[in-house]
Amino acid sequence: MAAVDRVAFARAAGVEPDPWQEKLLKSESSRVLLNCSRQAGKNSVAAVIGLHRAIHHPRSLVLMLAPALRQSQELFTKVMEFYSVLGEPLRAYGERRLSLELTNGSRIITLPGSERTVRGFSGASILIVDEAARVDDGLYYAVRPMLAVSGGSLMMLSTPFGRRGVFFEEWSNGSDEWERYEVPATEAPRISSEFLESERRSLPRRVFRQEYLCAFEATEDEVFHYDDVMRAVTYDVPPLFPQIGGKEQAS
Repeated sequence: MAAVDRVAFARAAGVEPDPWQEKLLKSESSRVLLNCSRQAGKNSVAAVIGLHRAIHHPRSLVLMLAPALRQSQELFTKVMEFYSVLGEPLRAYGERRLSLELTNGSRIITLPGSERTVRGFSGASILIVDEAARVDDGLYYAVRPMLAVSGGSLMMLSTPFGRRGVFFEEWSNGSDEWERYEVPATEAPRISSEFLESERRSLPRRVFRQEYLCAFEATEDEVFHYDDVMRAVTYDVPPLFPQIGGKEQAS
């Protein structure tokens, strides 16, 4: 049953999914964006999805990326916790600090997110990019071709981090191929309203909205506010140098 039902698989691994997690587990989308509050459960559901793929689809390559090694380790720890609860099916013949190889030929590999670390891989079945708002744009451009032949899935999960970078661009302006999930702390049952109210009083408004309400806020080092820049853009005014960038250049 769990081989085709990821919700049943999650429960067998000890995870009782929240409504949004259950919806995601039932989804067949190959492009997913998770814009989630801290502690909303995005890492747990990503670990479940990656582990399910490895166990029930032989010879799968599951890559889990994060900006830093410590974050990769945290995600892999969740994978191994669920794997242990399940009784270690397809008992591993290769297990390292950041990778798991199963007897069905599947591999789960977690890496710190840099372009150099991922270019040696190809044919990924699923790519999971954790803290995607903080990864370098170059990493995103380097991993997408890895799905060209395999037709694999891409999942990016993050709490917002300013109005810049590929996660913000895909969330705000990306194509309809993305299935988007927004999960503020107010919809996370494990986070109490009392705690949120305490955080709201203690944190700067910008930080509270970013960390708990899924808001893409201006960062402190921005010279110009994103909204101000976008309001200044208009196509009603003719360009000063219409030939620049065209086939003919002004003399």
